[in-house]
Amino acid sequence: MTFSIAIVGRPNVGKSTLFNRLVGQRLALVDDRPGVTRDRREADARLGGLTFRIIDTAGYEDVRDDSLEGRMRRQTDFAIDEADLCLLMIDARAGLVPADQTFAEIVRASGKPVALIANKSEGKAAEPGIMEAFALGLGDPVPISAEHGTGMADLYEAIDTAMRDHAAEFGDIGDDEGREKPIRIAIVGRPNAGKSTLINRMIGEDRMLTGPEAGITRDSISVDWTWRGTNFRLFDTAGMRRKARVRDKLEKLSVADALRAIRFAEVVIVVMDVTSSLEKQDLQIADLVADEGRALVLALNKWDLATGGDAQLKEIQANLSETLQQVKGVPLIPVSALSGRGFDRLMKSVMEVHGIWNKRLPTAGLNRWLAEMVQRHPPPAAAGRRIRLKYISQTGNRPPTFYLACTRPDALPAAYRRYLINALRETFDMDAVPIRLMLRKDENPYRARRKVN
Repeated sequence: MTFSIAIVGRPNVGKSTLFNRLVGQRLALVDDRPGVTRDRREADARLGGLTFRIIDTAGYEDVRDDSLEGRMRRQTDFAIDEADLCLLMIDARAGLVPADQTFAEIVRASGKPVALIANKSEGKAAEPGIMEAFALGLGDPVPISAEHGTGMADLYEAIDTAMRDHAAEFGDIGDDEGREKPIRIAIVGRPNAGKSTLINRMIGEDRMLTGPEAGITRDSISVDWTWRGTNFRLFDTAGMRRKARVRDKLEKLSVADALRAIRFAEVVIVVMDVTSSLEKQDLQIADLVADEGRALVLALNKWDLATGGDAQLKEIQANLSETLQQVKGVPLIPVSALSGRGFDRLMKSVMEVHGIWNKRLPTAGLNRWLAEMVQRHPPPAAAGRRIRLKYISQTGNRPPTFYLACTRPDALPAAYRRYLINALRETFDMDAVPIRLMLRKDENPYRARRKVN
């Protein structure tokens, strides 16, 4: 039986936009006006390697009579009853409203598994709304932008977990029974860097088409593979040139497919050609991976043709330490895709950064660390007023994400924020992965009461 997912929420939070994105075409009408969707719409959908039935619903109105809104409400109730998973969507920019609280109670009462989706999460304006979403008591919110396609990897994780739980409960695991969930690795880089050859070496067969010509690979092709008892899913991608050089429509589609593979990956291996100088495009690809929040490993391919030896490697490492500030300590592994040199070291680095990317730190230990950092180097005063750092907590991993409560978040200098991030890396051994540090204002709960009195 096909796994069914219902998208529910109040009007105009972006349900139909997400429906269209998952289906892959504009089946549902989308407009800025609320209430465009009235009936429930179903279609086959795909996200990464997952396939399921998706149900778009009308904006949830708290009406039960025979009016149009009441009939729309009943259609949504039917969708919840039929679904194996409910995606309760809120508008992160607008924050929580009473209707969100009401609908959270309704979905919780249905007994169906629920994933809380914080849509429109692009930009800093959405951060307060994401924090407010924790108050619904439905677990960690999944921040996405249905319009721009960001956060789809986190949505993939939420849906994949629900599907596996459902399969385990109802005994329909099928061919995947007993298999460990594979680690998704995307192999990216400039054209002709040796990405397909590296994958062929990894799996031990000529699965990918290779050759001296640049641009052979066009589609992102996935292949399952097991290394030392761990399951992997490898994604070969098209070479990524500078944007100004990409004019052909087919190449644009290929690059878009490669970007999609990065978004759904857990670890990204950026393959660089040691026989050509380290180009700006290599750094831009690595920056893109870090911006997407993926764990990063750099593979210096064709090392058997290198002439500079250790001196050349040290020079490249020094260059990267200056240019890749947001992922300090990223592994740089010399490899040869043709001979297999450096392959074991590359995979060990992949496993290490994947573990760091999934790391969770205890709140008590984090706050002891914060007190030590503030004592060692207090935040500078702004406009004659000191900034107090109250507490810190880790709200997510994949990548590690932290929220820091302070009195004046807008006044905290960027340099001090970098100081804290670098200290997190050094203290808790979190090199090679991007760290997200969000700031929020710690409100005084008694301030309004004092004004009333």
